[in-house]
Amino acid sequence: MKSATKRATARRLATPGAAIDAVFDACPAPVKTKLLTLRRLILDTARQTKGVGRIEEALKWGQPSYLTAETGSGSTIRIDRVKSADNQVAVFFHCQTDLVDTFRELYPKLSYSGNRAILLDADKKLPEAELRHCVALALTYHLRKRK
Repeated sequence: MKSATKRATARRLATPGAAIDAVFDACPAPVKTKLLTLRRLILDTARQTKGVGRIEEALKWGQPSYLTAETGSGSTIRIDRVKSADNQVAVFFHCQTDLVDTFRELYPKLSYSGNRAILLDADKKLPEAELRHCVALALTYHLRKRK
């Protein structure tokens, strides 16, 4: 019976959704809440942004990641807690794009980590309008580069 239980558990964890849920569940409550809010924001923004198509949610580098696999319209977005700061989360973007430089010009009051992330405090209100715009720009990055 124990081996059947282990196999059932392994099957549940082998699905991408279960693995992603496990990443969120491993976070302290305020960080988990903020990451789940970011996840909803990314998925909602994708649905509302022309040309993006269906989003694929996967784990990349152990982080929940959002890809425009159907259309190839954008650059991957990842979210995670900041390992060096207990109460911060980050929205990561591909560091070889100009996305974070663009965000920095548009929204200088946001906090950034180099050319790869927007940093957010888990206990503060999200700058939702700014984040939605940044996410939309990332999800349509390749569409703009093709023009």
